[in-house]
Amino acid sequence: MAEKVAIASDHAGYGLKTALIPVLERLGFEVLDLGTTGIESVDYPDFANALAAAFRAGNARRGVLICGTGIGISIAANRHPELRAALCHDGLTAELARRHNDANVLCLGARVIGPETARDCVETFFTTEFEGGRHAARVAKLSQPVCK
Repeated sequence: MAEKVAIASDHAGYGLKTALIPVLERLGFEVLDLGTTGIESVDYPDFANALAAAFRAGNARRGVLICGTGIGISIAANRHPELRAALCHDGLTAELARRHNDANVLCLGARVIGPETARDCVETFFTTEFEGGRHAARVAKLSQPVCK
């Protein structure tokens, strides 16, 4: 059974989301599309929340979120403790997000990177393993409460 990867976007990211679903399928994933379903204006936090709900329900362990710049949706995603969302702009940032930060959500900005770069980010992110080692303790701190 193929691993499920959740993907969601706001209206600005809809076209890129649609273009990336076949890339994920080609990599062997079952894709859980959480919306949006068109270019009508919607609110990006709703789609970060939907992805977090899918994680909590056990329907996905990794995901992709897309908005115009990737900034808003990554901020919204990182409010959820089960998500480690990384805004990536190229293959190197996607690789290091996985290798050093064990990111489980790739965030992309549809208005700031092209489809080829986005495909490279997806392919790199989903084929790179977490290095562990010296990075493991740092990543563990990301799940700790900030205020005591």
